[in-house]
Amino acid sequence: MHHEKRNLEFYLLAGFFALFVLFLYGPLSAVLILSFQGPNGGLTFPMNGVSLRWFANLFEQQAVGDFGASFTRSFTLGLMVMVVNVVVSLLAGLAFRRRFPGSTLLFYVTVASLVVPSIIISLGIGVVFQQLGLKPAWYSSAFGAHLTWTLPFGVLIMFAVFNRFSPSYEEAARDLGASSWQTFRHVLLPMIAPSLIGVGLFGFTLSYDEFARTLMTAGTYNTLPLEIYGMTTNVTTPVLYALGTVTTLFSFTIILLALGTIMILRRRQAKLS
Repeated sequence: MHHEKRNLEFYLLAGFFALFVLFLYGPLSAVLILSFQGPNGGLTFPMNGVSLRWFANLFEQQAVGDFGASFTRSFTLGLMVMVVNVVVSLLAGLAFRRRFPGSTLLFYVTVASLVVPSIIISLGIGVVFQQLGLKPAWYSSAFGAHLTWTLPFGVLIMFAVFNRFSPSYEEAARDLGASSWQTFRHVLLPMIAPSLIGVGLFGFTLSYDEFARTLMTAGTYNTLPLEIYGMTTNVTTPVLYALGTVTTLFSFTIILLALGTIMILRRRQAKLS
């Protein structure tokens, strides 16, 4: 078989991409390796043996920090943001399929938070809650702060989805006697389900590891990113690396589950078509 000869530009781009991947995953690989440090090992290389000691330490009582509670708060907050992100983004996508008075202004107001520094939004929400006499908390003020970050992305994704969606499918369903609700449930929703899963996953991941917009709004109890940040100045054992490894594997697991669900939905759509 004849293979086309690679030119110099190909190797330059391949080398640049390899450096990018190394820069992106190099620090992560160091954390992964050091999380298997021996019982008497420290936070840096060289490693002093290999063990699972620090993973077991995650489930023990910590002198500083509370892994379990902070993870539960971050996970719950991520689920809350995911649900609201999917519902509001879907409704916004449906609403903006037709022009209405004030639609342009509403669009720019929705995406404006993307260009405002995250720490400013966090500070502003925290100050407003204090002025109103409300106590900032991860489930109230931090929840709202996270939505200012995730909702614009969800809305923009749904705009792109509906921009490519042909209304002929809905028209065919109505011609066959389907009501508006039946058309939405049995035609439109199954076709955009993979995109909705993507919006939900995107919202969850953005919320799960958000730091800046949580800093001034979480109140008394930390989420996992805040807990990890606070522990960097106190924890002197590789247990912090073990926590990073576990949370990274958790994130990849969520992504794989979402991708698997999307593939199953697409196969079902292909069979139906």
